[in-house]
This record gives sequence, structure tokens and C-alpha cells, in this order.
Amino acid sequence: MLVKDFKLDPNQLTPDARLEDLGLDSLGMADLVFHIEDAFKLSVPDVAVTLTTLGEVVGFIDDLIMARDSAQALPAPSAPPEMLPLSPGQAT
Repeated sequence: MLVKDFKLDPNQLTPDARLEDLGLDSLGMADLVFHIEDAFKLSVPDVAVTLTTLGEVVGFIDDLIMARDSAQALPAPSAPPEMLPLSPGQAT
């Protein structure tokens, strides 16, 4: 994504590469967030997060994917019996 969409040299893309050194300013980071959401089918929370290296971005994406997958794996909460809909003809 960074090579294709941001025209970065793949040799620069190491975990400790500073985003600022890669030329990703705040506008570039906003654009990157949109790309991440689309590519990974994620919803990035609208909270201030400070990411300074490419490794931190990767860790952030991994955390979002794990949170999403964990939430999808949880069974749906069941309603208490008094909250369940009545069948036709069932007395109240």
C-alpha cells in the first residue's frame, strides 16, 4: 500500500522507519487511515493516536484486526425470557 499508493521506496519500509522521514505528515496519515480502513475492512476509531514509526502502524492495524475478529467471534447476547417475542397464540 505504501509503495503503490504513496510511491515510497520498499527499501525504506522497515519497522523502525519514522513516518515523518517517509514523508507522511498529518494529511498523509489521514489518507493512510482511509486506505487501511478500505484494505482491511476496518473502522478506525476517531480518537487521537500517536504513531511515529511504521512498526507502530503495523501494531495498531494488528490490534484493530484482533479486536474486530474477537468481537465477531463472541456469541450474540441472549435476551432474558421476559424480553423474547411471544409466538402467535401464546398467552401473555
